[in-house]
Amino acid sequence: MNVSIIIPNYNGAKLLTKNLPTVLEAVKGYKKGFVEIIIADDPSTDNSEEVIKGFITSIKEKHLVGKTIANKNRKQSGFSKNVNRGVSIATGDIFILLNSDVSPHRDFLAPLLASFDNPKIFAVACMDESIEEGKVTLRGRGIGSWQKGFLLHNAGTVDKQTTLWASGGSSAFRKSIWEKLKGMDPIYDPFYWEDIDFSYRGLKSGYLTYFQPKSVVIHEHEAGIIKNKFKPLHIQKIAYRNQFIFVWKNITDLSTRRFGSEASPIYIMYLEAEVPYDVDTRKLGQELNKIASDLNVEIKYELEEVASL
Repeated sequence: MNVSIIIPNYNGAKLLTKNLPTVLEAVKGYKKGFVEIIIADDPSTDNSEEVIKGFITSIKEKHLVGKTIANKNRKQSGFSKNVNRGVSIATGDIFILLNSDVSPHRDFLAPLLASFDNPKIFAVACMDESIEEGKVTLRGRGIGSWQKGFLLHNAGTVDKQTTLWASGGSSAFRKSIWEKLKGMDPIYDPFYWEDIDFSYRGLKSGYLTYFQPKSVVIHEHEAGIIKNKFKPLHIQKIAYRNQFIFVWKNITDLSTRRFGSEASPIYIMYLEAEVPYDVDTRKLGQELNKIASDLNVEIKYELEEVASL
């Protein structure tokens, strides 16, 4: 299995200098194919170009190769466009997206790739050791549900392997399905919601997204370009705008059809909810069956006990 690691960059010379060596160290021992490390550079104004060239020339291993693709047009900037440019020159069977502020553990690669043994797996999310205000918070798994016309999403506990989406900053994707879904949508540029949309499109198309807690990366969010270039209010405005765009794109999207004919399409939605421990599960099942009958839909549900701490 050949692997392409795509690292989008904008003015991240210091982060690249710090984290590229750890990326290289994490893939040196891979012997089941080649690994290419691709740095997709938006029009950086720092010395990113020099750092990237120096890194590529430093690679000596025969099964490793470094590549770069640069954007010189500011109007074509943005996370999705930059990632898609990197993917355009990628040749691996699996694409791994790592932000420039991400440093993988040395053993992160093997469990990440092993997850793709299931051909229905589209994306696999890494475990993030997220550095926030000097503390480490474990992230990487997302949950969400449609409420009042919006997809409301939250961080999920990391003791399960289901996830609603795979983060664009530290996840792996199957090339063949990436191409079917036509990559990340630049409508979300400059950032946020593009990875949720991409994963959701995969889910609606019948594919699976998985969380792999054994593939661990260190993610210094506060050192990234978003936190350092944009003011909090501007970031919030973009996030809210993109939440509306997600709804407009997906709530009536005919491409959600997975099986069936044009006249009788079948739609799929995955939801996860916390249920109070004292709920009568028999009555809950009866109510779900009634809803399914009223709406002429099929509802499959599974109740799972979670141990309290």
